[in-house]
Amino acid sequence: MIATAQLGFWLRRKGYKVGGGLLVTVAVCLVPLLTYSVERMTGLWAAGDPGTYEGFYPRIHASWIVMEIATVMVALVALRFVRFSFLTAPLAFALWFFSMDVASLVLRETYLSGERREWISVIIGLLTIAVGYGLDRSLRAKHESTLKSGTEDYAFWCYLFGMLAFWGGLTMMDSNSEWGRAGYAFINVVLIWLAVKLKRVTFLIFGALGVHIYLGHLAYEVFKDSILFPFALALLGVSLILVTVFAQRRMNRLSQ
Repeated sequence: MIATAQLGFWLRRKGYKVGGGLLVTVAVCLVPLLTYSVERMTGLWAAGDPGTYEGFYPRIHASWIVMEIATVMVALVALRFVRFSFLTAPLAFALWFFSMDVASLVLRETYLSGERREWISVIIGLLTIAVGYGLDRSLRAKHESTLKSGTEDYAFWCYLFGMLAFWGGLTMMDSNSEWGRAGYAFINVVLIWLAVKLKRVTFLIFGALGVHIYLGHLAYEVFKDSILFPFALALLGVSLILVTVFAQRRMNRLSQ
């Protein structure tokens, strides 16, 4: 990890900004493994031995939180010295995992139920989106010329992981009422509006998918016993393309 970080800094000093930034990001991504190795050698765990390192990604366990906190801290330090947008990816990823594992620690449950996991995912998704918005507001003006080239968008990964957590948790929730499903559709319409307002395609993609999931539900309920059902699905597909094109044109006009 040290060798990778040093090589990354050296390449950036030589003018290879992207290559050096990627190597620094690789070094940050090795922080969970380094932290796990130290904990394994010392036998110090936040909430008991979590098992092998391979369980870090699929398994929720309170003992992972030290690894995630270390990753967040190192990513923030790296961002202080290396202004490279992809460094926010391990930061957002660690925050996402941290939310699940700290909930496991607080609730004293190794396995979180579906409903709790979904609500935690929604809340942490909103917080991650807020972090992305803060980065967007504070850094975009300073790096406007670089952002136009599409290489230094510091907020992108926070928006992406935030939307994955928020929209994923929201979509997985089981609503037993049509009012609840209509509320889900309204939230996705708001996401499409935010996409145009913030000029963010990420919001557009998730919002359009959410709206069409709801419309697909309506189509199935209305046309499920009708020969018109495949035509309704085809119409939904065409409307998804049209909504995307309209929103992209709108964002392009606003950016001019």
